Amino acid sequence: MKNRLREFREVHGLTQEELARALGVTRQTIIAIEKGKYDPSLKLAFKIARFFGVKIEDIFIYDEDQ
Repeated sequence: MKNRLREFREVHGLTQEELARALGVTRQTIIAIEKGKYDPSLKLAFKIARFFGVKIEDIFIYDEDQ
């Protein structure tokens, strides 16, 4: 699944560590999501979207071909 997490994080002036703390996850989790190596749980995806005040689909893009 593709995502725009890094873009949203940078627009808001946050480091990976700051975002991780705000969401209650590790920095490694944020890195893995940004690199597309880890798909977050639905609960975490909602938490991320709510944190940025957007819909899940604004951050996470489902690619049926993958």
